[in-house]
Amino acid sequence: MATALFYASSTGNTEEVANTIANKLDNIDIFNIYDNNLENINNYDKLILGTPTWGEGDLQDDWDEIWDKFCNFDLKGKTIALFGLGDQESYGDEFCDALGIMYEQVVKAGAKVTGFTDIEDYEFEYSKAQKDDKFVGLVLDEDNQDDLTEQRIENWIAQIKKDII
Repeated sequence: MATALFYASSTGNTEEVANTIANKLDNIDIFNIYDNNLENINNYDKLILGTPTWGEGDLQDDWDEIWDKFCNFDLKGKTIALFGLGDQESYGDEFCDALGIMYEQVVKAGAKVTGFTDIEDYEFEYSKAQKDDKFVGLVLDEDNQDDLTEQRIENWIAQIKKDII
């Protein structure tokens, strides 16, 4: 089965990152969950899920609206890579928490998660997206480290490609 990327975006940053990732991967379908495409998750064995952290460590509004529905998906047998956006300077004590919330749910639903990344070169106090010395996926800070985004995406894609494509 093909791979699909599902994301939500409020300011456009996550959408831009989602499009960049999709363009760098061949044969990948992309869905903005705002368009009510969540049921398409069942059509794919390999998924990339993206979210910004909103407010004070919360899920982005579109993810929040469909969260109960998302939590009812059986993800057993699916391989999932996650990416999240946050602001480590203004929200350093809940940096990319939505990514951590998403990770906990997909693991609970039976998915295999790939694409953990180093926490090195970030300055934050706490993140639900941190497990031991890794983030549970690709973490980007478009507010403070946008100059590192392209290379971080490239490195992450090289890492997940064998599991996701």
